[in-house]
Amino acid sequence: MSAHEGKTDYQIQDFEPVIGLEVHIQLQTRSKLFCRCPAGFGAPANTQTCPVCLGHPGTLPVVNRRAVALAARLGFAVGGRVHRRSLFARKHYFYPDLPKGYQITQFESPLCEGGAIPILVEGGEREIRIKRIHLEEDAGKMSHPEREGQRDSSVDFNRGGVPLAEIVSEPELRSPSEAAAYLAAVRQLVQYLEISGGRMEMGHLRCDANVSIRRRGSLEMNPRTELKNLNSIKNVEKGIEAEIIRQHLIRRGGGPVTHMTLLWDQVAGGVRSMRSKEERPDYRYFPEPDLPPLVLDDELLKHAQREAGELPWDIRRRFQEDWNLPAADAERLTRTRPDACDFQSLVVQLSAGDGRGSDAEQAVKTAANWVIGDLRRILRRVLREEGPCARRPAPQAMAAFLRLVMDRVISGDTARAVLEVMVQTGRPADQIVKEQGLALINDEATIRGWIAEVLNNNPDAVEEYLAGKAVLKSYFVGCVMRRSDGKACPRTVAMILTEDLAFRKAKGGE
Repeated sequence: MSAHEGKTDYQIQDFEPVIGLEVHIQLQTRSKLFCRCPAGFGAPANTQTCPVCLGHPGTLPVVNRRAVALAARLGFAVGGRVHRRSLFARKHYFYPDLPKGYQITQFESPLCEGGAIPILVEGGEREIRIKRIHLEEDAGKMSHPEREGQRDSSVDFNRGGVPLAEIVSEPELRSPSEAAAYLAAVRQLVQYLEISGGRMEMGHLRCDANVSIRRRGSLEMNPRTELKNLNSIKNVEKGIEAEIIRQHLIRRGGGPVTHMTLLWDQVAGGVRSMRSKEERPDYRYFPEPDLPPLVLDDELLKHAQREAGELPWDIRRRFQEDWNLPAADAERLTRTRPDACDFQSLVVQLSAGDGRGSDAEQAVKTAANWVIGDLRRILRRVLREEGPCARRPAPQAMAAFLRLVMDRVISGDTARAVLEVMVQTGRPADQIVKEQGLALINDEATIRGWIAEVLNNNPDAVEEYLAGKAVLKSYFVGCVMRRSDGKACPRTVAMILTEDLAFRKAKGGE
């Protein structure tokens, strides 16, 4: 079924979707959840395994303390109840990527319960309550390549045992777009907290969506289906939309919606059945006998609570209230902790911190534009092309750089080149500008001389301008800039040129 087939019907009928998301977050640890195998991405298949993560008889798991601390940080951040004592359990199912035949997870006694995440929806913010956050190990990864025209299957156990925090929402999402907004908020949160890379294309975040529909105004909970392994925000939105339409058509036809696990087929643009939906009894949960109760000590709890700190949505509101930032800019500035911290430091230093004082509005606008624009772009590119040599300029160095921009000592194009050198070398902006002779020329006498030269060399164009062809003013500016080898300050050129042309016009009218 097409994702868009019947979309209009779904929107105008008296049914409303009931959606809950289960987001698996790969925690940013060096080693796996229960052994010392590396948890990194991209290694050759089956080179990051050991008897523990493969479940060989006689091996014993040991919990990774950092993974626990990161999951607790997430629990505090959403305002949940982080339990001092929780339990691990075995969840049994048989699949080729799970060599033990069971997954170690948390069931009846999770690490955290409760809390909420605000999402941006049409008309403002809405809080989505969190049911639970629990720790579990990841399974391996299946692939089905074609070899010599035959489809083959292979399994890579490198991912088996990688630590996950699963955050389960209450079924309070009411549309595909709300589900997408919620997932975007989770991604922003885990990146901001620095507990996960949050990159869905690398598997850092994977999402299962539980979907059902009901009559508007009803509180009944109808049978739901589960969409598995949605790997992008776009696929979450499209997959849920397709499933809502499918259920709606079934209900309109008088048929029942049955429990089922589904896959979103991106190529076909529809959902397809994966298997019948397992229920709790199918998994035969029981307490993990090889792990004692997980008990968090005071040091870990205090550290996790402290690291949660001020949250991106709180900072976003503060930026809007204190500095009158547009909502879109505030949201972009709070996607990562370094961006938010840099922006705050820059505004303070540019507006008052260095004793010179500046127009606060100009400082906010300049800092926001550079942090979410060129600085982010240049950092990403240098990091991608040149690796770890990319250096994020310290706030003081960045403020000094922006002073050169705001005082028009360097042009916009030159500023981007200077910032790139700063990111590559860590050198201060004023040193780069001085050594390479990049400062703009603001000397009025020099600029007046260039303008006189340009106008005297273009008498016909001047005559046309004076006759009313105003567009030629830009032509004159361009000529002066070329005459100065691009070093004249464009603003000063435009100002003096306007005066000169006005004088000639007045003189011609006498």
